[in-house]
Amino acid sequence: MITCDAQKNTVYLNPMACTLLGWEAQAAFGLPIDTLLPMQDSDGDRVLISTLCTDTHFNNTSNSSFSYFKLRNKHGKTAEVQIKCSPLFDTQKKSMGWVIALQDMTQNNRLQEMLTFQAVHDTLTGLINRREFERRLEGLIIEAQTQGAEHLLCYLDLDQFKLVNDTCGHRAGDALLKQLSSLLKPILRQSDTLARLGGDEFGVLLSYCPLEKGLQIAEQLRRTVTNFRFSWDGQVFSVGVSIGMVIISHDCGSLDEVLSHADTACYAAKDLGRNRVHLFELNDQELHFRKGQIQWASRIQNALDRDRFRLYFQTIVPFDTAHLDIPHYEILTRLVDEEGEIIPPGAFIPAAERFGLMPKIDQWVIRNTLAWMGDQLRRNQQPVFCAINLSGASIGRQDCLNVIRDQIRKHAVPAQYICFEITETAAIADPSNAAAFIEELKSLGCQFALDDFGSGLSSFGYLKQLPVNYLKIDGIFIQDLPNSPIDQAMVASINNIGHLMGLKTIAECVEDAETLRILARIGVDYAQGFYLSRPEPLESIGGVKVMPR
Repeated sequence: MITCDAQKNTVYLNPMACTLLGWEAQAAFGLPIDTLLPMQDSDGDRVLISTLCTDTHFNNTSNSSFSYFKLRNKHGKTAEVQIKCSPLFDTQKKSMGWVIALQDMTQNNRLQEMLTFQAVHDTLTGLINRREFERRLEGLIIEAQTQGAEHLLCYLDLDQFKLVNDTCGHRAGDALLKQLSSLLKPILRQSDTLARLGGDEFGVLLSYCPLEKGLQIAEQLRRTVTNFRFSWDGQVFSVGVSIGMVIISHDCGSLDEVLSHADTACYAAKDLGRNRVHLFELNDQELHFRKGQIQWASRIQNALDRDRFRLYFQTIVPFDTAHLDIPHYEILTRLVDEEGEIIPPGAFIPAAERFGLMPKIDQWVIRNTLAWMGDQLRRNQQPVFCAINLSGASIGRQDCLNVIRDQIRKHAVPAQYICFEITETAAIADPSNAAAFIEELKSLGCQFALDDFGSGLSSFGYLKQLPVNYLKIDGIFIQDLPNSPIDQAMVASINNIGHLMGLKTIAECVEDAETLRILARIGVDYAQGFYLSRPEPLESIGGVKVMPR
């Protein structure tokens, strides 16, 4: 606290004021307060404290003024201070001087600045964070839609970042992200925004940027990342970056739509070979298809993580009533979505195949089916014959073989009651690999069925190489069987050759009584289809229908 007389000369400094100003009270006595308090406003202009201590300013009242200034003390040290000037009056209400209260706000202001900075910046890289990025993006979208301006959004996803993280640990990954951030920032214009959106993902806003210029900037960003070499503990790594670009224009849609388009374009860049720039176009149907599959891939992985697949069954019925003692079922898979809806395999299998998730699904089905079979055997003292579909991606995989062996042992399921179905297309893609895989599991006692037989161009030629037990005749020959003599001849040929090779035959897609009668006449061993039974949850297993001859 400082007091001065009516002539604005210093009268008193308390100890805290002495510390703040760097003056001793005795030395300061009688000095003009403007000498004692050299201050600047927020623009850097000099401020005379004496101009704040005026009767006119206060209109002879006891009110105080509240102002913030930058103060440089006697020793050159700066501080941010809040100043309150209050007049002193004598008994006749005549001004006799001023009381100047100083509060050092430096630490408070630094803390506030730090909190403000942290609220809008990524703590690791110092770049703008996702929240602030989306706020700025929303502003550009509104501007584009109301004023016709055009901007660009780039979504960057690093390639091979996981390799660095997994090989060297998170500290190395963090160091890589910080180094790349420092390299990318100088490439952008002053008006542009670079943000870390999370993990190894970055966002760039190019405001008022023509497409041609934006593509040049994006390509420069890509080249910079590609040419960068990251060193850690004697190892050197190279990374790439896939960049999805979206034009922000009057018809770009909402914030969520723009971000979704950028995400889709980025994944398209990855799908097209990684380490490239891809521009999103509203009419790009292939991008929409990829986006749908990308979303499905995420949902599938989530379902695997949360155990949200369900087993269904469809009865495989023998024509020979002597084989009715052991129920035969094909095990089918359904996905339960976030709302509890049952999703059929046709909706998610293409995405699972595209993104390499089929082996995980296969192994989930194997574990749960064999657990159910073991439970049935313990409860009912009766075995159940189950056919389990295996994707082409699982054929030949050692981890798949290991899971099958482990689950057979764990649940004490007799292997002869387990049949694995593989499609003809998957088998003939690599016949020798498929044959070795089949032999490996047959040595445990498992059986095999060749699914969709007859759909390939060289079905009979490859059949000799594959040691299977069953042929499942492709439904394309069954669906119009009553009306097609050619289909009847094809089914008869497949059935005859299968029997000559010692194989049992199964007809799929049986949907009416007439088809069933024709198959019985031809001599097919088993039938399966909606006419006989529809897929049902595995827990609702009932009796087996007797097939008419």
